[in-house]
Amino acid sequence: MNPIRIELITEATKDCLQLPNETFQIFGELVVTKPNNTWEYQEKYFDQTHEKIFPEENYSFAKIDQDGFAIAAFDHDICVGLAVFEIEWNKYCYLSDLKVNQKYRRSGISKDMLDLAMTISKEKNCKGLSTIAQSYNLSANKFYLKYGFEIGGLNNKSYHFTSERGNSDIYYYLDFE
Repeated sequence: MNPIRIELITEATKDCLQLPNETFQIFGELVVTKPNNTWEYQEKYFDQTHEKIFPEENYSFAKIDQDGFAIAAFDHDICVGLAVFEIEWNKYCYLSDLKVNQKYRRSGISKDMLDLAMTISKEKNCKGLSTIAQSYNLSANKFYLKYGFEIGGLNNKSYHFTSERGNSDIYYYLDFE
């Protein structure tokens, strides 16, 4: 069995940017508060679970290459994971998308892609990683916390004028120093 290969997406592998989104389970949420000037959180599990899928993106390799970079995970020559990053003005490298084919989830691919992203980000003079997760995506929130990200903010207004009204975004940061 070949191990999963993690590598920077290039012109030759840009088709990986079209990795389709797949459903994920909504089984709880991360409830974030800041009672004493320190972020705290609790995991809240729902009585019923349901599936969700994000809309498809239409990534352009030229735009990603201009603004940052992308990393793919391969099983043989098949793309099974994607992570897209943008270099931000504030010296953080923003993880704008992270997805792994359902069959390969919970196998360490996301961690391995972030590990490579940290190396590349440091080479590009970034000082840390940042990302956002929806509060209702408990699996993603738990992953970021386990990886070492810290909560740096909460936005409960992002979805106010959408069908997702009432949901919140949790902002995560991982400083290299």
